[in-house]
Amino acid sequence: MEKIIKDIISDPRFVEGIAWKRWNFAANEVIVKEGDVAKTMFFIEDGQLRVSVHVELEARENVKTGVCDLTKGDIFGDTCLHETSVRTASVTAITEGCLLEISGAKLSEYLDAYPVKGYIFYKKLFEILFKRLNDGNRKIEYLLAWGLKARRSPEKSIPVFRKV
Repeated sequence: MEKIIKDIISDPRFVEGIAWKRWNFAANEVIVKEGDVAKTMFFIEDGQLRVSVHVELEARENVKTGVCDLTKGDIFGDTCLHETSVRTASVTAITEGCLLEISGAKLSEYLDAYPVKGYIFYKKLFEILFKRLNDGNRKIEYLLAWGLKARRSPEKSIPVFRKV
């Protein structure tokens, strides 16, 4: 994805300051907050970030849990490419670094205007999204197996299910 993004931002028709901007971040800086309106996506040029979500447990106890770490060459916030959306997670810097913030609307317009670049971009984006989906499925399978094992009835050795 890095080559594709670099190609797009180097095009004088994709104007810096309007379609995209580069900014440096410090360790522990919050890049985006869960629940914020999302109009931009991000490409990490350097540094390491952590994606986290708030999970409500029993008795209204909230826990902030890390979902994954991102590093150089990764993208996030890509759900805003065709419409404004709400951030589904927070992203916080682990180290200092640099990223590109890209307008979802401007990138979408640009990719429509240049369909060959659009095809290459979306082909790579689909690869990224399928990998995320597969990784998520593996995590769900692991957690489901762990949950079933933890909730086995000692008398009959069968899973015990409660209404949620």
